[in-house]
Amino acid sequence: MSSKDKNTFDAIVIGSGISGGWSAKELTEKGLKTLLLDRGRDVKHVADYPTAMHHPWDFPHGGQVPLEIKKEYQIASKNFIFSEATSHFLTKDEEQAYIQEKPYDWIRAYHVGGRSLLWGRHTQRWSDFDFTGPARDGFAVDWPIRYQDIAPWYSYVEKFVGISGNKDGLETLPDGDFIKPFELSCVEKHFGQVLKNKYSDRHVIIARTANLSQADKIHMSLGRSQCQHRTLCERGCPYGAYFSSNSATLPAAYATGNLTLKTHAIAHSIIFDENKNKAIGVRVVNALTHEMEEYFASVIFVNASPLATNLILLNSISSRFPNGLGNDAGILGTHMAFHSYRGRITAEYEGELGFKTEGKRPTSGYIPRFRNVYKQETDFLRGYASNLSASRVTENPSQDFIGESLKQSLIRQKLGNWHINVGMMGETIPKAHSTVRLDKELKDKYGIPQLRVSIAYDENDEKMLKDFHQQFTEMYEAAGFKNIQPIDTKRLPGNENHEMGGVRMGRDPKSSMLNAFNQMHHCKNVFVTDGSCMTSTSTQNPSLTYMALTARAVDYAIREKKKRNL
Repeated sequence: MSSKDKNTFDAIVIGSGISGGWSAKELTEKGLKTLLLDRGRDVKHVADYPTAMHHPWDFPHGGQVPLEIKKEYQIASKNFIFSEATSHFLTKDEEQAYIQEKPYDWIRAYHVGGRSLLWGRHTQRWSDFDFTGPARDGFAVDWPIRYQDIAPWYSYVEKFVGISGNKDGLETLPDGDFIKPFELSCVEKHFGQVLKNKYSDRHVIIARTANLSQADKIHMSLGRSQCQHRTLCERGCPYGAYFSSNSATLPAAYATGNLTLKTHAIAHSIIFDENKNKAIGVRVVNALTHEMEEYFASVIFVNASPLATNLILLNSISSRFPNGLGNDAGILGTHMAFHSYRGRITAEYEGELGFKTEGKRPTSGYIPRFRNVYKQETDFLRGYASNLSASRVTENPSQDFIGESLKQSLIRQKLGNWHINVGMMGETIPKAHSTVRLDKELKDKYGIPQLRVSIAYDENDEKMLKDFHQQFTEMYEAAGFKNIQPIDTKRLPGNENHEMGGVRMGRDPKSSMLNAFNQMHHCKNVFVTDGSCMTSTSTQNPSLTYMALTARAVDYAIREKKKRNL
């Protein structure tokens, strides 16, 4: 009993990334003694960012990862963020083996803070066009919430995070509580003016981003400061200028005195007590000793990241739930979806040669979705948003890395044309046959069943990619851009880090796992607020929505706990 008492808390949070950090912050600030479980090592803000202040010449291999080491990262090395500066934040393949029934890149970051140290930081709100999408076209199930339900929680998290952005007044992209925006380049502004003159529904804006263009009191109280425009965010920001669990939510949680962190703790399954008809704790494999441990609490938040969360719930088997926790409807691990990053289109512009870009910017331009918004107008469902960057680059006559020729090429820089790059972020459709499930025999090195992943592009995605290239070719030509190059990046599902679904929200327990407050229909004291809860993917970056859903779910859980409903 003394051992169990020692391992008993008011709440347990599985995972310390974007949503897990918010779960920990909100639960501790509301007075709950909370255990935060993370399967990896601790990463302390500033102290554990080993490459954050490195100059290019500080890297032994010039930023490249040696081949022998790269072989250990066959999956992670496919992601553009992988380098000698970031490899320590990414996960080796052998750490958690999985089975690709269809090609799928599962990009993982197993340490405290998770992928919040590596994310792109774009933070757009969803609109009702996004929340009503499934109901309008009949694919997936209807979201149990609408924009008005989550809008106050968007504001709540935006003020704490610090979101740089402009109030653009767009119906498709609601404005938020922003700090001052970064600036578009002159060619990005030119492109925006062309679209404004030619179309009524296409806009170029500065992307909303979780970088502190200014540090307000709420940020400085945690030791965060203004962005230095280094654009080295993925190394860990020693200034705390970009939002991460490590720089913001976890320090806030520690400040309450209510947080206990347990590292090297791999969540194996959730313990269900059939007499009490609720979950009572979490089984954990100690990553260092491989021994099983148990921790107990009356409220459990699962924030392990979508694929890992699905795995944990599928592995949480009992007499009551033989197919996984809360899985009475048999839909756990189904209807997975993601964002398609296959579309890219580049061009050059010979105008505005009296200007150039100076300095760096931690964000980009952004073109919100304009296809199939007010009506179905194409031969594919949903749509895409796009990131835009336009800069004038130096054409150095010398490619030497040392010596007099290098010095002269830096002193006498020759500017070329403007280069324009637009990347697509397309919404994919959740489908019943897009699944993750447990292998019946194969286990990883910790004795946990391997995940079988069967997720792929479909005909809708191909049609969307074709439309993206067609529409932007037309828009580029209208703007006077030349040397237009449509590109299919061939990026696999998962490689974009925006995997979603499997534990979706919905109104009906027969077709969904969670209710409107991210509470499991059939196990009331378990909440899921990471990307696995998503009913559809929209075209906006999802992290801001995860944060808002999490804060809202904790508020609801606390109210239910006070009513003794949990």
